[in-house]
Amino acid sequence: MGKQEEYAGVIQQLRENVPDITGVMIASVDGLSIGTDFSDEEAARIAAMGASAVGLGNRITRTTDLGDMHDIMIEGSSEILIIYMAGTAAILALRAPRRANLGLIRLEGPKAVKKVIDLVLS
Repeated sequence: MGKQEEYAGVIQQLRENVPDITGVMIASVDGLSIGTDFSDEEAARIAAMGASAVGLGNRITRTTDLGDMHDIMIEGSSEILIIYMAGTAAILALRAPRRANLGLIRLEGPKAVKKVIDLVLS
């Protein structure tokens, strides 16, 4: 199995474990999509904005002595976007409606992050 298929497997398993999720992306911290189930146009935007958000989040956590940044949650009027750090080279972005089970997302998201880290490092 190739790496792309393994990334696709992480995305599929996350979608199965958290049915409320409407989109998943694995991207580099430079803003390049590695694996996603978003449309191509949306994937490019989310990867680029995710990289910018992570850069800003890292500066904020360093400047305010909060420790290492783990994730960022952006809550809109209808949906949420959670961007997890996956090591130092990648991010995992999850999109879901506001009514989604946030506890389940917060439980399954970090499990997927560990798998992404392993894939990036292999």
